[in-house]
Amino acid sequence: MSNAGACVDYAMFTDLYQLTMAQGYWQSGKADEEACFNMYFRANPFAGGYTVACGMAQLAEMFETFSFSDSDIEYLAGLSAPAGGPLFDADFLQYLKGMKLSIDVDAVHEGTLVFPNEPLVRVKGPIIQCQLVETALLNCVNFQSLIATKAARVCLAAGGPVAEFGLRRAQGTGGLWASRASVVGGCASTSNVLAGKMFDIPVSGTHAHSWVMAFEDEITAFRAYAKLFPRNCVLLIDTYDVKQGLENAITVGLEMKERGEKLLGVRIDSGDLAWLAKECRARLDEVGLTETGIVLSNDLDEYAIHSICEQGAIVGSWGVGTKLATAYDQPTLGGVYKLAATRNPGETRWREHVKVTESTAKLTFPGVLDIRRYYQEDGSIAGDMVFDVNEPINEQERIVDPTDELRQKTLSGLRHETLLHPLVKGGEVVLPAEYRDAMQARERAVRGFSELDESRKRLYNPHSYPVGLEAGLFARRRDLAAHLRGLK
Repeated sequence: MSNAGACVDYAMFTDLYQLTMAQGYWQSGKADEEACFNMYFRANPFAGGYTVACGMAQLAEMFETFSFSDSDIEYLAGLSAPAGGPLFDADFLQYLKGMKLSIDVDAVHEGTLVFPNEPLVRVKGPIIQCQLVETALLNCVNFQSLIATKAARVCLAAGGPVAEFGLRRAQGTGGLWASRASVVGGCASTSNVLAGKMFDIPVSGTHAHSWVMAFEDEITAFRAYAKLFPRNCVLLIDTYDVKQGLENAITVGLEMKERGEKLLGVRIDSGDLAWLAKECRARLDEVGLTETGIVLSNDLDEYAIHSICEQGAIVGSWGVGTKLATAYDQPTLGGVYKLAATRNPGETRWREHVKVTESTAKLTFPGVLDIRRYYQEDGSIAGDMVFDVNEPINEQERIVDPTDELRQKTLSGLRHETLLHPLVKGGEVVLPAEYRDAMQARERAVRGFSELDESRKRLYNPHSYPVGLEAGLFARRRDLAAHLRGLK
């Protein structure tokens, strides 16, 4: 994979308050205090039953290049405080200039199915460093997990190959990572050539309406394209009239067949797609072009695709752009990054922290956390336990819903695995190459969906997947929150 973020200054790709807090820690003598932060989200996107984790390859790239350059320091030195004078202390800026990351980062592998209230990424190390990486980390994981999840929903609805081609509508160069995340989520290819080059993912595409319009008539355009690309010939038939376009494509398809070639498909990009697809399929079969597939596009999403399939259309492949690459109906995942524990240098015991606030839904999770995923005998996933790696797990391996103490589940006796894996150790990236590969992440997602019950994959009102806090962790969180509120 090429270095896609070589032009990104990740140290400065942050919110200003991360830097002001870092200076505050430094001036308060807390620079060497250790912290543990956990990144998680509170609800699956798109009112769905799952989320596909993505963005960890970019995190690895970020940590490999994270440092403050001379020009960064010069810029920060020039910032003024609202009341006058420099915003940043000169000695602090020199500290930043010489800072080398020494944090540990553990994360789920890309393509892993994840669920609300469990940590996707855990960061441990000097509190200054943990704070400085927050914004860029959230940017990477929130956006790409959102797009990968949207892609999975589209691909599950389609039940066949989906090509992502949303670059022209994507939010700037974020379209590069959107294309990669789409493939991780299940897309067979992307139209984005630069993403194909950078991330070694399949690219696909044929021609637009302008190709047809550039010739004196449609059949001449089709014949020219078939002659130039006999092994990649999908003809767009709705430039003028779908019925006539289909007949012209059939003429060319039969000519190709006589030459020992194959018309791979006809694409329809407007109109009543379900009705047109059925009409075209019947006509292609009638003339013997049974291997020529129907390709549909035009502002598709999982709901439109589901409806088209329900109407009996036989579709060979799909092209999905705007509503996939932009996560059209939900613009953000909403993942958060919260302080969970601290300790002084030399200490072995972590001090747990929670944020209480006025909203019970925002009560955070204390401790150095990981996830246990449990499996039924048939290989399907049974439930996830969020637990503190430094505390014993109750004998029953019982989990408690963090929002409802009455919802509990016992998982003892089931096979399990932990989901967080080393990404950075002591500031050095240790993530193996195979876990930065988009196509392997795609296969991981495919396996994950084979282990997930159908009720949790449905588009409408999916059944919730059981994720809970280990019973002891739940009790410690409850008691800590009560203490902070003065109730205990």
